[in-house]
Amino acid sequence: MPESVAPEPVTNDRERARVATGDELPALDEPQLCLLLERKDLPGEILEEVGKRKSLLKSYRVKRALCFHPRGPRLVTLRLIRDLYLMDLVQLALSPAVPAELKRNAEEQLLARLPQIPLGQKITLARRGPARVAGALLAEGHPQVISVVLDNPYMTEAQILKALSREKLPAPVIPAIIHHRKWSISYNIRIALLRQPSAPLATILSYLPQLTVSDLRELAAPGIVPEKLRRYIQAEVQRRLGARALPKGSPASKDQ
Repeated sequence: MPESVAPEPVTNDRERARVATGDELPALDEPQLCLLLERKDLPGEILEEVGKRKSLLKSYRVKRALCFHPRGPRLVTLRLIRDLYLMDLVQLALSPAVPAELKRNAEEQLLARLPQIPLGQKITLARRGPARVAGALLAEGHPQVISVVLDNPYMTEAQILKALSREKLPAPVIPAIIHHRKWSISYNIRIALLRQPSAPLATILSYLPQLTVSDLRELAAPGIVPEKLRRYIQAEVQRRLGARALPKGSPASKDQ
């Protein structure tokens, strides 16, 4: 039988970095430390140790690696998130492996930065940002951003409804939603548009036949929609109720 061969000692710097322990951290340079942090099974004690050492945290790569590590120390990563670049925050917020608290914190950082972000970066965020950020960009109403953000794959009906619940919206927002191939056919969004005083009457009236009588009655209550639209809604309710009252088989009922 062949003799067993003893494993060769680890001499390669890359391999040494991957198997380093807490005591070896000071001896690792930035690339080696980042290699170590790639280990998903890295003990929490080592991650805590990295997070305590200010000298190591001077490196952006190290800070980023800690934030993205599935075992990253909670308090350390919550602190380091503030230093992440814009698109790293986006990636963190969208990563399925990141804890929910961390993702939400990344979104909060993005929302806080929106007023200072130049237009070009806003367009990039509108295209790829998480839902809450997309909703905030929609509500800002920049013409060059709206058409992009409505096509964002992470945009949700809830975020559009949140924007439409505002008393005042920039002028381009409502027409963009009305003409969008996806959001314009949403039942809930159509009801929200009816509540918007600036929505064009002709478009709004075309929605009425598709709404339920119970929703129409709610919208017809005083103070919900402008008075002129309210009268149209009341007439639609009466038309529906009148159609129900007609005997079956009558010519008028067949026309409804």
